[in-house]
Amino acid sequence: MSESARVLVTGASGFIALHCIEQLLRAGHRVRGTLRSARREDEVRAALTGAGVDGSALEFVLADLTSDAGWADAVAGCDFVLHVASPFPAVQPKDENDLVIPARDGALRVLKAAAAASVKRTVMTSSVAAISAGHDKSGGRVFTEDDWSDLEGPHVSPYEKSKTVAERAAWDFMSTPEAGSMELAVINPGAVLGPILSPDSGTSVEIVRQLMTRSVPACPRIGFVVVDVRDVAAAHIAAMTSPSAAGNRYLCALPQAWFSDVARILDQRFGPEGYKIPTGRLPNFVVRTMALFNPVIRTIAPMLDVERRIDNSRIRADLNWDPHSLDDMVIASGESLIAQGVVSKQS
Repeated sequence: MSESARVLVTGASGFIALHCIEQLLRAGHRVRGTLRSARREDEVRAALTGAGVDGSALEFVLADLTSDAGWADAVAGCDFVLHVASPFPAVQPKDENDLVIPARDGALRVLKAAAAASVKRTVMTSSVAAISAGHDKSGGRVFTEDDWSDLEGPHVSPYEKSKTVAERAAWDFMSTPEAGSMELAVINPGAVLGPILSPDSGTSVEIVRQLMTRSVPACPRIGFVVVDVRDVAAAHIAAMTSPSAAGNRYLCALPQAWFSDVARILDQRFGPEGYKIPTGRLPNFVVRTMALFNPVIRTIAPMLDVERRIDNSRIRADLNWDPHSLDDMVIASGESLIAQGVVSKQS
């Protein structure tokens, strides 16, 4: 799309949203970002300035996913909406509804406001968590966009449930008269790595931070399908205007990487600078014992030895998606954590 569009990006201070805003501004679009607090505006502008982006075509509105207030103003005059905002906690809540209800109701608030304002298309950030959770991943099963998480299956976390429920609610809304002529496309990223633009880094990058600061003594036998935040943002923007994207969801991730793969890449790049990256194996029984006392470990313990296979051919074909490599995204994560002062420089 060559002409400039006005695009609303929800949750403007978030990891993925900042990269969406950066790429939209570089492409010449006018961007409106939603924030829950006006105090975050300076932080977002500083992050974009640090990335070398002119923020003069960026404005902000206050809106919260848990309230109707502000959403009509947020979408007014917008051609497209990128609904990126959604809660992603490092520790799962005791009550799953603390995540599920804001994610579902927030998505519906945004979609209803966008449809009422005659927005052409909304692109919503979902997750691979809405595709593969609750399923037996043994036997070489390959997950595609046709799959949905089984919320009655074992070890489904509140986060996985929130993403699944919110995305299903979005597609259900699109089949109602209230949706009007608006179109919907959905991006389903894996664990998002890559460069942080502000010290308030993405939850996924915590994996890299913990390895670089030796917050973990060794590598658990845990894997995740991963994706670079720059490629997630590019997918949102491609899905915004690509004719083939309307009505589709897109699995946005590379094949699974193991914790030890990330550690190896970090060790090769940052070991010579004095970082002591833990590359040894953490036995499963130790992880399960730690899970009894540590809620973060408890969240990931069911992932031990699980290998998730995916097919990303749809996003490559429809959106001409050409993602960064695992090495690129891990190294960019580490370099940006140091540059933003989240990880101390080694003297």
